[in-house]
Amino acid sequence: MTAKSRPAPRATTAIRRDEEVQKALAQTAPGAEETAPVRRKRDLLWLAIWGGGVALAGALYLLVELRVFSVTGGSFSVLQRIALASMIVFGALFAEQAIERFGVRRLDSTVSRYNLTRVLRLLTALAALGAFGVVVLGNLYKGLVSLGVISIIVGLAVQTPMTSFIGWLYILLRAPYRVGDRIQIGDATGDVIEVSYLDTTLWEFGGKYLSSDHPSGRIIKFPNSKVLNTAVFNYSWPLFPYIWNEIKLQVGYESDLEFIATTMLEVAESEIGEEMQERVRVYRSLLAKTPVDELTVQEKPVVLFRSSENTWLEAILRYLVDPKRAGRVKTALLRKLLARLNAAPDKVLFPKGPNR
Repeated sequence: MTAKSRPAPRATTAIRRDEEVQKALAQTAPGAEETAPVRRKRDLLWLAIWGGGVALAGALYLLVELRVFSVTGGSFSVLQRIALASMIVFGALFAEQAIERFGVRRLDSTVSRYNLTRVLRLLTALAALGAFGVVVLGNLYKGLVSLGVISIIVGLAVQTPMTSFIGWLYILLRAPYRVGDRIQIGDATGDVIEVSYLDTTLWEFGGKYLSSDHPSGRIIKFPNSKVLNTAVFNYSWPLFPYIWNEIKLQVGYESDLEFIATTMLEVAESEIGEEMQERVRVYRSLLAKTPVDELTVQEKPVVLFRSSENTWLEAILRYLVDPKRAGRVKTALLRKLLARLNAAPDKVLFPKGPNR
């Protein structure tokens, strides 16, 4: 290869990086790296493959039934069963692909599409395996017993994966979290991007190197069995996907507390007042169905004053916010709060450094 025909180092690096990205996407969320046209072509290809498999298996079964092949009685029975079993398996796969392609994919809810796809694929695999075993063995009772014995043996051999699979069923039925939710489980915090049959993948936010709720760039994987014995904190509860947040400022005891409270409330209400009122109405309606007194929840931001451990007071602004916007909202509020409060140094006494 001549020097002119060699690919540029940067182009080679870009190609390699793109390949690594595709592999990473396939590991975290299979199918996420595909565009809609590519996925459509792939689905149609698999439909053609499974449909062709049904046709071939059906033709083989018909040829065996018509005794086109000259085989002995025992071989004839085995060949016939294999053809029938293959036709059932290919038919189940074809039906699964058709339902997923023309039914599940047209649902509006991303979470519903995700969960139904997982359940559909699992049921298809179980149905195909069971039908194949029953047809090949030639006896329903023997097939079910054999399938049960094999399941027990496999379950004992892979106890931890089986527990994780049970955890997946628990997640599916009880929904402690769903794809897209922001959660904390144990020491792991992040947005759920994948819930497979055995493990869950989070896109971490915060973490060891960050002090805010910004994505860290790392992913976290943990077995689904963890959800069976660990508390899950869900920041994206579907009925009320918001959290209470606070901003704390230290001020001197000689400060004008009425001015500070009024200023902080004006800034907060101008930024998030209307949104918060709507959210609190929903929150109160939910609390009304529980023993908790919903009237203690304020519709607007609240300012509290508390004694600090040092010689200062803490002025606390409490408000309601979308957890995924908590960092941005806090930053915007802090900028406007400090601008307003610093403009009145005679009323707001902030802590000063030794050189000031």
